[in-house]
Order: sequence, then C-alpha cells, then structure tokens
Amino acid sequence: MEGKAEGKVIVITSGKGGVGKTTATASIGAALALDGNRVAVVDMDIGLRNLDVVMGLENRIVFNVVDAVKGRCKLKQAAIRDRRIKNLYLIPASQSDNKDVLSPDEMVQFGEKMRKEFDYILMDSPAGIEQGFENSVASADEALVVCMPEVSSVRDADRVIGLLYARSITPKLVVNRIIPEMVERGDMLSHEDMVEVLSIELIGLVQVDDHVIISTNTGVPLVLQKGSKAGDAFRRIAMRINGRKDIPIEVPQTEGRFWKKIGSKFGLGK
Repeated sequence: MEGKAEGKVIVITSGKGGVGKTTATASIGAALALDGNRVAVVDMDIGLRNLDVVMGLENRIVFNVVDAVKGRCKLKQAAIRDRRIKNLYLIPASQSDNKDVLSPDEMVQFGEKMRKEFDYILMDSPAGIEQGFENSVASADEALVVCMPEVSSVRDADRVIGLLYARSITPKLVVNRIIPEMVERGDMLSHEDMVEVLSIELIGLVQVDDHVIISTNTGVPLVLQKGSKAGDAFRRIAMRINGRKDIPIEVPQTEGRFWKKIGSKFGLGK
C-alpha cells in the first residue's frame, strides 16, 4: 500500500451476544473485498473463536491475533487468505488465551501496522463491555453497532454507543434480523423507533434470512449466495462504508405487501 492513504479500522460491536456481529463482520468484509479493497477481518473474541468457522477457514489456522500482536509471528503469517475472494484475509482469535492477554496500548500499535497493509480492518468485538471490548475499540476509527429490533438489544446498544462517543468514535447502526411481518403488525420495533431512541446514523437494515444458517454451516459467504436478502443488505452496507452515499437503505417488506396495496387500490383487498 505504498503511496496510498492508510487503511481504516472499523469495530463491529453490540454490547450483547447473539445479535449477528460475526456474520455481519464476515459478510461486510467479503463485500468490501469484492468491491476491490484489501480487507482483514480480525476475531477479537479471545478464548472462543467463531469467525474462522463462519468463513470456512478453521482448518487453515497456524497463528492467531495474539501471536501477531505479541510479535511471535509476522502479520502476514497470521493473516489467512480466503481462496474464494481475492484480497480478503482473516486473523483468527486465540482459543488458549484469556481476554486480558492483550492490552489497549498493544492494540493501538497493532492497528497502526494493519493500516499500512489493508484498506479496511474489521474488528469483530466480543460480547460485553469489558476487556475484549476495550481492546477491540482501542485503534478504531469508526464503529458499526449491530442491534436487533428488541428492547433488550436496543438498551445494550445504547450503552455501547455512549462508550464509543466517550472515545470520540462515531458509531453507525445496523439493524439485524428484521421480520417484516412482525414490524407491520407492531409486534417488533421498527427501525424508525430504534433510530429515534439511539440517535445515531442508520447504515443498513438486514432481514431474517435462512441463508445465514447455510452460510454458517458451509463457510460460504452470504454475499456469494444468490437470493440471499441478508447478503444483498450487507453488500449495500459495504458500498456505503466504501463511500457510495448514493446507495439507498432498502426497508425489508412482506412478500404480499405490493399486492395488498394494488388490491386495496382497486377494491380487491379485504
């Protein structure tokens, strides 16, 4: 990357687990790489490690992020290249260490090294707001907060957003696992409600999609799966991250909504 601007570190976080951070990290990373960027996705969930499985790269791990940060290996030795998507790399978490093995200061130095090698570095933050979170945000330029349309998820996201602002990191919101039918019935929070409560910029809406389970089980990136609505949504998020302000945010809708509108207009609706 000689002569180029330094890369950008983006932390992907949520506060609570189970909202789809790891799927979002893998999908957005893959989409950014498909768009011509050199991308590294970094699993910061020290002690657990899931990003490698989601990306189908678990059998190729030799070194991990702790080895790279501690200087036990070179950065390029820890970075596993995805064979299907050019310029996409994974730096896996360590399963044998605990979260306090790394410090924020070490992560700042690591971030500086990463910026010289990659256009985008996506940090998959572990659940919670303790040491793993502190390490994940230490070198971040920007943040994506992944939130589900549930009151508990919004409450956790609000806490994390406050912590990010306190570190002068401006977060953007990804609403994940939307079920359009439930939103229409008023049984699930709408993205408008969530944006109003959280007061941050919305960057993408992702609906529930069976392709996510297929992707996790097969290691085939969502953005390579035809007909995946979630994959399409993550592609649009990546394009907006990459500076494409013209890409609209598509609101997930029920399959029959168009016909319902037509029917009611012509006296055919119930």
